[in-house]
Amino acid sequence: MPANRKYLTTSPWHKGAKIVSGILGGYIITALLHMIAALVLPFHKEILITSIFTMFIIWGALLIIPFLFKNGFKSLLLYILVIVLLYVVFTLVQKENPFVS
Repeated sequence: MPANRKYLTTSPWHKGAKIVSGILGGYIITALLHMIAALVLPFHKEILITSIFTMFIIWGALLIIPFLFKNGFKSLLLYILVIVLLYVVFTLVQKENPFVS
C-alpha cells in the first residue's frame, strides 16, 4: 500500500536537506562521538575496534531521524549545531590528551 501523498514532503529542497543531514551529518556526528570516546575512555584501542559495529548502528539511527521532521532545514540546522558542539568538545579533550604532543 503506497504512502498517502498529503504526508509526503513536496519540496525538493526539504528532501535534499533531509538526505544530506541524514547521510553526511549522521556520519560526522557518529565519527565525532567515537573519537571523543576514544580520547576520554581508558580503553581506546578496544573502542576503536568495536567502533566499526557501533558506528554503523548509530549512523543508521541518525540517518532515520531527519525524516521525522516536517522541515528539512530544521533537521539540517540541528545536525550542524550538534556537529559544532561535538567538535568543540573534541578539540578541548584533545588538548588535554597526554598522548598528543
